[in-house]
Amino acid sequence: MIVFLSFVLYLLGMVLAAVGSRLAGRCSTWCFALCGFPMWVVSATVASLCIALPQLMLAFLASGLSITALAVGTALAGAVADVGLVLAVCLLRRDVIVDRGELTRKCLILLGSCAVLLLFVRDGLLSYTGLGLLMGLFVVFVMENIVYQHHIVYEEEMDLITARQDTTLETFRARDDGTVRFPAMSVKNSLRNLGGVLLGGAVLVAGAYSLLYASVVFANLTGTIQALWAATLLSLGFSLPLLAEAFHHPLGSAWKRFAERCRIYPQWTFPMHVLNAAILNITLVLPLASLMYRKRLPVGEQFRTYEVPACIVMALLLMLPALFKRRLYRWQGAACLAVYLCYLAAVLFAPLAGA
Repeated sequence: MIVFLSFVLYLLGMVLAAVGSRLAGRCSTWCFALCGFPMWVVSATVASLCIALPQLMLAFLASGLSITALAVGTALAGAVADVGLVLAVCLLRRDVIVDRGELTRKCLILLGSCAVLLLFVRDGLLSYTGLGLLMGLFVVFVMENIVYQHHIVYEEEMDLITARQDTTLETFRARDDGTVRFPAMSVKNSLRNLGGVLLGGAVLVAGAYSLLYASVVFANLTGTIQALWAATLLSLGFSLPLLAEAFHHPLGSAWKRFAERCRIYPQWTFPMHVLNAAILNITLVLPLASLMYRKRLPVGEQFRTYEVPACIVMALLLMLPALFKRRLYRWQGAACLAVYLCYLAAVLFAPLAGA
């Protein structure tokens, strides 16, 4: 009976976390725009941060409760799932167009964050030097994102690359004009969106706590390490809403209407926002979890052996063809997906102790 209830709680938590993060992100984006921030600044900061809200909230709660394996696993396994599953599906299923320089810089930031974890995790603990470097990379990420959004808004020169030679930015803007429309400024809309931020935050907290409780129960009942559930139940659960968007919501649903209503970025920029989420999982979620834990954060052998190398391999698979061939290929998506499946098999069938 407890297994069934935990599974129901997991499903409920997954839905609440997805709904709460989208609602809070949409309303907070509008609130910042209302305060007078330029839209390219809001898109580069708030909109980018909101996509990683579910992992951030769960890791924050888990580290506060000293469940560090789930906190670290949520961040690192989430990064692997974002790149190896969601971004891979985008390359395989969608017409993807990105700025070559932007893709290269983001991959370098991802590689740098992984290198920090490899070099500054000593005796299974993330050093304070490593924590500071991760926070520094987060600042670099935000500044680089602001510059990139400025280029998009003012249509400055960019080196656009795609998996299809006949695809241009105008092709995408013909389907989506690249703007995010906000309601008219009024007291009613202001109060409605402020309430949306509070309601979305409360729903997100409830969903994250439900997912955390269900994962702990499953780990205790099965006698397995918590990192296993972070790599499967949690990362896959957080990836489902993004996967639905990557597949263009093929079956249609209430979630499609809700997601479109709460959209905070142009549709054609979705692949880069997925890569942003992977970077934020390491450079923002991990440092905040460490600060909440108030001690050096344990990073188990499982994460250093599986998650970090998987992120490095996939970042190189994305970056090198764009760097030397100046274009994207669909085989990159297939290769990243293959790496993700190998990672998932290793986590399931060869888990490491001390995670």
